[in-house]
Amino acid sequence: MNIIEVKNLTKNFDDFKAVKGISFTVEKGEIFGFLGPNGAGKTTTINMLTGLAKPSSGEIMISGQDGIKDIKKVQEIIGIVPDESNLYDDMDGFDNLVFCASLYGMKKEAREKRAKELLKEFSLDNAGIRPFKAYSKGMKRKLTIAAGIIHNPKILFLDEPTTGIDVESARQIRRMIKELNDTGTTIFLTTHYIEDAERLCDRIGFIVEGNVIRVSRVQTLMDEAQQENIVEFITDSNGINLEKQLLNTFPNISIKSITNHGIQITSQNQIELMPFMNFFGQEGIKINEAKIIRPSLEEVFVKITGMDIDKLKKEKEEKKK
Repeated sequence: MNIIEVKNLTKNFDDFKAVKGISFTVEKGEIFGFLGPNGAGKTTTINMLTGLAKPSSGEIMISGQDGIKDIKKVQEIIGIVPDESNLYDDMDGFDNLVFCASLYGMKKEAREKRAKELLKEFSLDNAGIRPFKAYSKGMKRKLTIAAGIIHNPKILFLDEPTTGIDVESARQIRRMIKELNDTGTTIFLTTHYIEDAERLCDRIGFIVEGNVIRVSRVQTLMDEAQQENIVEFITDSNGINLEKQLLNTFPNISIKSITNHGIQITSQNQIELMPFMNFFGQEGIKINEAKIIRPSLEEVFVKITGMDIDKLKKEKEEKKK
C-alpha cells in the first residue's frame, strides 16, 4: 500500500527548473531513500512534500490526503527533520521539545512526559537542561530528530540525517532510524551518503539534476550488480605483465590492474579460484592475497547515474567541515 504518491511534480525558480516532472511512490512502513549529489533536487522535493515549498505543477497524495490542497491536514501526521536544525539556541533540550510539542496541540502534561521520554531514549537526559547552542553536532542532530517525532507522526521526513557529524553519532542515528521504522513509522530520507542508503533503505530513488532516473529495491540493485563475478589477487609480480598471459589462458575474462602488484579479474561466469592459483603456481608467482569482491552500492550508483563517485565523496568531506 502506497502512503505517498507523487506524479509529474515540478518546481521552477524563475528560469531554473530544480525538479523536472518527477513521479514515484513510497510504501507504507518502508524506509525510502532519495539518493543524489548536492543540488540534485532532494531538499526541494522534500520541501514540497512537507508543505515548505509550493510545487509549480504536479500532484502529491500523502496518506489519502491531497498534499497540496490539504497540506495542513497532512502536516498533522508528518514529522520533519531539516538538514539544518530549526531549534532555538538559547533554549535547553527539554524546553525545545516541549515547545515543538505545543505546536502540535499536545497538552502540557503529555508534552512534558513525551519530552522526558525522548531525552532518555536519545541519551540526552543529562544534557536536557543545557542550552541547545552548547550541544555537539551529533547531539544537535539527535535532538532535532527527537523534535521531529515528538507527536508520533505516521511519516518522518529526514533531510540528510547524518551530514556533518562524527562516525559514532552517525551510527547512533542510523540505529534510531531503524528503531523508529520497526515501530511502524514510514521514513523518507534524502542523502548523498551512499552508506546511509545501503544500510537503511528498503528502496531507493536516484535523482540527478532534478530528474528521478531509477527507483528500485536495494536488494534488486545489488542482485543486478552481482551478475558480474570479481576476484582480486595481490601477487609479488607486476600485475601489468600478467594480463597477456592470463587472457591467453582464461578466455571470457577481463582484467584490471589496481596496484603494481594487484589485479582484478571479472567474468560473467562464476570464477573458480583453484585454476588461477594453479596458474600462478606454475609461473612461480606468489599469491599474497586472493579475495572475492562483492559489488557495492557505490558501483551501482555510478552505473545508473554516470556520476564520478569521487565527486560525491568530496561533497561528503566538505559537508563535515
